[in-house]
Amino acid sequence: MSQILKTRSLMAIMAVAVSSTTGATGQVTQKTSLQEHRQARLQLARQPRRIIMNNDGCDVLYFPKAEKATTEAFLAKRTTPLAGTHVDTIAFCPTSSGFGFFTHNTSVGTLLTRSGPDYGIQGDTRNIARELIDQGTDCLQAVVEFGHDQKMEVFWSMRMNDTHDVAHHPDKPYLLFPPFKEQHPSWLVGDHARRTPHGRWSSVDYARPEIRDLAFGFIDEVCRNYDVDGVELDFFRHLCYFKSTALGGTASDQQREVMTDLMRRVRKMTEDVGIKRGRPILLSIRVPDSVGFCRDMGFDVEQWMREGLVDMLITSCYFRLNPWNYSVELGHKYGVSVYPCLSDSRVRGETRFRRSSAESYRGRATNAWVAGADGLHLYNYFNPNAAMWSEIGDADALQVMDKLYFVNVRDGDPRRFLANGLEYRTVAVVGPSHPRLLTTGEPATLSIEIGDDIPAAQRRGCKPDVTLHLDVPSIRNVEQLDVSFNGTELSGGLLNEGWVDYPVPLAAVKQGTNDVRIVVDTAVLRPNDWSVVFDGGDHPGRPWNRDRGSTRTVEQIVGDALLVADRGEVSGDYLYYRCPWGADPDGAAVVEARVKVQSGSSYIIITNGVGGERLGLWPDRIDLFHNRTLQCKMDTTDDFHLYRLELNGRDLKVYVDGELRIDAPGAMQPRSGYARNEVAFGAANSPQLGEAYWRDVKVRASGQTLQDLVVSVAYEKQ
Repeated sequence: MSQILKTRSLMAIMAVAVSSTTGATGQVTQKTSLQEHRQARLQLARQPRRIIMNNDGCDVLYFPKAEKATTEAFLAKRTTPLAGTHVDTIAFCPTSSGFGFFTHNTSVGTLLTRSGPDYGIQGDTRNIARELIDQGTDCLQAVVEFGHDQKMEVFWSMRMNDTHDVAHHPDKPYLLFPPFKEQHPSWLVGDHARRTPHGRWSSVDYARPEIRDLAFGFIDEVCRNYDVDGVELDFFRHLCYFKSTALGGTASDQQREVMTDLMRRVRKMTEDVGIKRGRPILLSIRVPDSVGFCRDMGFDVEQWMREGLVDMLITSCYFRLNPWNYSVELGHKYGVSVYPCLSDSRVRGETRFRRSSAESYRGRATNAWVAGADGLHLYNYFNPNAAMWSEIGDADALQVMDKLYFVNVRDGDPRRFLANGLEYRTVAVVGPSHPRLLTTGEPATLSIEIGDDIPAAQRRGCKPDVTLHLDVPSIRNVEQLDVSFNGTELSGGLLNEGWVDYPVPLAAVKQGTNDVRIVVDTAVLRPNDWSVVFDGGDHPGRPWNRDRGSTRTVEQIVGDALLVADRGEVSGDYLYYRCPWGADPDGAAVVEARVKVQSGSSYIIITNGVGGERLGLWPDRIDLFHNRTLQCKMDTTDDFHLYRLELNGRDLKVYVDGELRIDAPGAMQPRSGYARNEVAFGAANSPQLGEAYWRDVKVRASGQTLQDLVVSVAYEKQ
């Protein structure tokens, strides 16, 4: 359906004819019965919206300090350029921070008039909420009027328990911490001194009727005072609603019921207001993509949909638990439209391919459309001039655009909010923060969703080129890997700075789930080959990754060695280079380092994803961090010494200049804090000082570490 026809269809439904009430489109409407109103709302909710753009309101909160505050200037930051794109709906959030602070004109909540520079942040900005109000408008009103003028819907987005105020401390107040939290500390799930193990201490406790009344009051006020087309209740920002979950438990039936009662109350109010004005107010919710996870958090999402309390279901944010079709089938079961949320990635440690790229968003959008989504919801993407706004809302056109596909785009841990949250995750997580160990005896099989219909693209005269990219940083020989794609063995792999690129036969690619099987063959390496070699004559490059360090840490080339020094004793004062090495917890691995200690402490750290140990290098000795009794007295400062760490399963032996100095059976036993599989070398830790010269570091392990798996699809137009 063209945008013009789609808009006319929406407007026809919205104009459920009225007397004496003027709707957002300028059409005169008339009051209707509850049954007629609900039918109109159902039809309106089912109308397609290509893209819903969520704006978090930072365009008003952090407006340029030197710029004149006008409606036009405010809208130009994130809104005006969206006209004529695939964005059919704007979900505008007037900050909604700390549960109570807003930048629209409110008497129920607290008007946020503070500015970042007054609290030491965003020094070149100012908050223009009050300036707009003094001009006879406000940020929400301006967006509503613009949207309706452009035949776009505008929803008010409320963050149901936003905790961006968690940085607040009585001795150092924070910009977004609202006054009522200072006045009613018992309404929170914790406090700055008693931080909760899950969620955040500054979350309000919805078990309290005062909080539920406030939440309802915020929503009621907006629906009565603004001509919004809908309300977006953002439960994902942030996931903590009861002390029980914050302390490690799950919500009770009673807690779920009070949340359902709140939803009933909101629905009734929107119906009353909608009937009075002659035009429905839609309700959308943004929640985790799992019924079970939501229930444990306190949201009986199925009950909400069963009772008709929800018009639109938006799923996913910090983490994703299920494939998109899970959400689609769930919503459609109850006649609710479903909008997968393509939130910003936040995966760290990427190198060659970026999850935040336009090609990645095209891939994500294509997968959502193929899964049956009714539209897309974009969160934390604020460049209104990006070409993407005119690309990803057209599923057909997307099919022949270049794309990137990742196993996962978000890598957040659901246990951050819910102690048992990981139980509900059914999708794989693979990426720089969640590498996969590849060993000789255990093939790794990973699934990746690909939305492209290759045969259909070929029929349209487009020539696809599909490539599998594997990030295996320490690989030295492509022959170490045997890779198949949906059962088709791949060949012709090329090394590209730690990545291996395999052309994928088009006949092997399926629209939907594709399985990639990877087997590592260490027999290809000769016994004396090293997987990774660092030569101290230069700074370590890939696959080594450098810690951020601090102003009190130093690294520099001195002759043929690298000096790594920690000269500070506060938090963050340490510096290491880290390299994934693929150590099999049941296999053999070796690290050799030629080091001369200058002063203090330096360490070689080895982890295998299960356990770990640290060899401490001190001026007068070497020792093991987890067993200080296992040490060897020696002068480590007189010359460069060769330290060799040999692992055999859980056993560790340490040689110095060829002589066994420490024998530690069981040293690599399982320990918390060693989930990584890497070798690291460097200086000290936050409270200690240390300096050493590193002439070389060599690594050999029985496996490999898969840091990322990406599929690129590129089209050559014929």
